[in-house]
Amino acid sequence: MNEALIIVVSGPGGAGKGTIVQSLIERDPHLWLSRSWTTRTQREGESDDAYVFVTRAQFEDRISDGGFLEWTEFLGNLYGSPVPNVGEGRDIVLEIELHGAQQVKATRPDAILVFVRPPSREEQQRRLQGRGDPEHHVVERLKKAEDEERQGAEIADVVVINDDLERAVGEIEGIIRAARGLSR
Repeated sequence: MNEALIIVVSGPGGAGKGTIVQSLIERDPHLWLSRSWTTRTQREGESDDAYVFVTRAQFEDRISDGGFLEWTEFLGNLYGSPVPNVGEGRDIVLEIELHGAQQVKATRPDAILVFVRPPSREEQQRRLQGRGDPEHHVVERLKKAEDEERQGAEIADVVVINDDLERAVGEIEGIIRAARGLSR
């Protein structure tokens, strides 16, 4: 069997990456979601399995052990994708920020990078506020989004605008099917 595909779904906060990835995972039993680790505090109402919530010391120990495909610090918290241990016949999905996506592409140029954009800044702001981000984080994420979108478009294999969830998910499913056809 060929090596598993790595599908990286990236984009600015509020683009809808999590919703898209959840739909992909629910629809395709051959996809395995790598749960990122973070040192940030769990948000009120946030699912316990949204991240592996750890202390800074635990995270730093994992870095020392070479246990991440990528990791970054953002807004004072560490985030990282652990080196996957996935069963044969499954492809890996990473839902990560742009800096992490760049790290994965540097070490795994065969990874498929899908960059997700929100339909507008107004919608992005509404989504960020709706998920309970503190207002100062919303402002910082919106400021950062323009640069992220420019950089993401430069390195992505495909850019998807998340203005219609069903269409966006279908577009990414098609990309995965095509990649599987080429690699297997």
